[in-house]
Parts: sequence; structure tokens; C-alpha cells
Amino acid sequence: MDLRSVLVVTVHLLLFVIGCRLVVIDIRTHRLPDRIVLPTLAALLVLSAVDALMSGDGGALTRGALGMLILGGFYAMLRLLGREGMGGGDVKLAAAIGLLLGWHSWQALAVGAASAFVLGALYALALMASHAADRSTRIAFGPWMILGALLGILAG
Repeated sequence: MDLRSVLVVTVHLLLFVIGCRLVVIDIRTHRLPDRIVLPTLAALLVLSAVDALMSGDGGALTRGALGMLILGGFYAMLRLLGREGMGGGDVKLAAAIGLLLGWHSWQALAVGAASAFVLGALYALALMASHAADRSTRIAFGPWMILGALLGILAG
């Protein structure tokens, strides 16, 4: 395994640990703290740029930047349309996830983004069917975003 592969695997393992922490925090508090999400986003930006320099290929960096703008922008639009739904932490996490998934591939971005909404909706429907929730029940969306990102990486 070359140095780049080792670094990519190491970064993904660290992101998995960060993602697990965010899942627990979001389920408990319905918050995705800036002190975790923003440094993660900044680190991903730097690592993507370093990867582009090391590999001599800027394609992944360009896809990642566009993924960040597309997914982060979509979540920002959802937040503007209804403040009761997406929180600011969701928007920032979406930017980080968009960057990561875009860096992988367009397919990873599409699968990861769609999976979050499908999984979140299925969970909400299951809660409503079991009468554990109604249409006004708040549900942490970060866990579904993170699980969707994982599925996007595996599919891409």
C-alpha cells in the first residue's frame, strides 16, 4: 500500500470516529456542534487540496468543492424554507459531506445525499406507524446524513 492510500484510509477512519461522535451528540441534543463540524470541514478542504497537489490531479478537488456547494447549498435552501426542519449544524455538516462524497465521485454524492433522506423518512414513518411520534416530533437528521454518507462512499 502506498503512502497516499494509507493517508486516505487513515482520514476515513478518523471521519468514521467523528461521525460516530456526531451521531451520539445529535441524538441526545439535536445539535451538531460547530466545534466539531467546522474543523472537520476545514481539515477536509486542506486534505483535498494536499491530495490534489500530491496526485497532480485536481479533478477530485473540483468535484469535492462542487459537491460541498451543491449539498451545502441544498441544505441551506431547506433551512431557509422552513426553520423548523434543518438546523444550521445540518447545513454545515452537509457541506462537509458534500465535499467528501464529491471527492469520491458524483455517484457517491448522489447515493449519499439521497440515502440520507430515504433513511430519515423510513425512520420517521416507522415511528409514526408505531405511534411513538407524530408529524410534529423532532427527529435528529445528522445520523441519517452520516449513514447516507457512509453508503455513498461504499456505493461510489
